[in-house]
Amino acid sequence: MRTYAPAAAVVNLLLGVPAVVPVWMLWYFAANWPLAAIGWTEAEPTENDGPLPWLVLFGPVVAASAALWWLANGPVRRRSAAPAWAYWPVSAGLTLLPVGVLIARS
Repeated sequence: MRTYAPAAAVVNLLLGVPAVVPVWMLWYFAANWPLAAIGWTEAEPTENDGPLPWLVLFGPVVAASAALWWLANGPVRRRSAAPAWAYWPVSAGLTLLPVGVLIARS
């Protein structure tokens, strides 16, 4: 029986490259509204439209990215020998690895 571990790693690393965009969108939204409201970050001074336009723009992109990630990992997870409690966090970490590399290099 094959374990499909290399397939899972490749799928999630490849999905991590375009995932840079929705992760940045989530950070931009969080940094400008909820985190700025509690004082953890400073909001962009020219951002005065409020969060609704950004939710309308960012929401579908983030939702499509999450759906693509879920649909790509579903078949690989079913064929994998790893238990679900270990597979999903490792998959999410591998998907976020390209974002972490970009943050570390900047």
